[in-house]
Amino acid sequence: MSNAHIVVVGNQKGGSGKSTTSMHLVVSLLNTGYSVGSIDLDDPQATLTRYIENRRTFMESTGIDLSMPEHHLLSRSIYDNPTLARSDEETRLDACVSSLAAMHDFVVIDTPGSDSNLSRIGHSYADTLITPLNDSFVDLDLLAKVHPESYKVLRPSTYAEMVWEQRKARATRDGGKIDWIVMRNRLASIGSRNTQAMEDVLQALSKRIGFRLAPGFGERVIFRELFLKGLTLLDLRSAEANMRLNMSHVAARHEVRALLTAIGLTPAVDARPARTSYESRDDGVGRLPI
Repeated sequence: MSNAHIVVVGNQKGGSGKSTTSMHLVVSLLNTGYSVGSIDLDDPQATLTRYIENRRTFMESTGIDLSMPEHHLLSRSIYDNPTLARSDEETRLDACVSSLAAMHDFVVIDTPGSDSNLSRIGHSYADTLITPLNDSFVDLDLLAKVHPESYKVLRPSTYAEMVWEQRKARATRDGGKIDWIVMRNRLASIGSRNTQAMEDVLQALSKRIGFRLAPGFGERVIFRELFLKGLTLLDLRSAEANMRLNMSHVAARHEVRALLTAIGLTPAVDARPARTSYESRDDGVGRLPI
């Protein structure tokens, strides 16, 4: 495998903003000059895949040229036998990641909002793991069990344990390490006792199980509107996108940039020119619908 940087966006809970985060990260890297491959492991929901399909449709209907990743959608194994299924998924995902890593600077992997073998394997390839987390103790429960009155962290929970296992799998496979980042989404604009309690618990938990905290996205209608056109907030600086910026859009775009800065993947000045589009093909690695 080449030196491509692999970013996995993962959480075992739906509705946390994984696909929105993945798409904004992909477009940010493309617009800066990096070539990017993307993989969607969330078949059949395939939100990232539909996001990219919407982007292609927007380009075709408007004639506007937008940067595009080379995108792959991988489905779960057709085998009923658990051993055969795991081997099949490992083989296909390894071939897909290796192929993209040989051709691109970055590979972004979007995972399903549930626990699955394919998702676990995908996590093990991460150089950087980004976990979007809604600012709620309901979502936090996947990371840790918390005392209901003192808010003291009692023990790591299911997703944190899974990440630990995949960190070990990554170290065993190639000696690599996973930089884990938890981003807080849907932060309230006005501080509250719940917000402060979440901050305190996450700070304590970050030291215990080894992740960094990063700012996430607010609850904004613009994200849902952009999905239908396959656009991101980073595309709106172009007048050709035919969308007027208001203060909410500007604030949301600042949130995206703050996240990218916190992640530490600020593109270098001498990055290679990005390849802007790719044709559909099927090379036996997986279904390539774009």
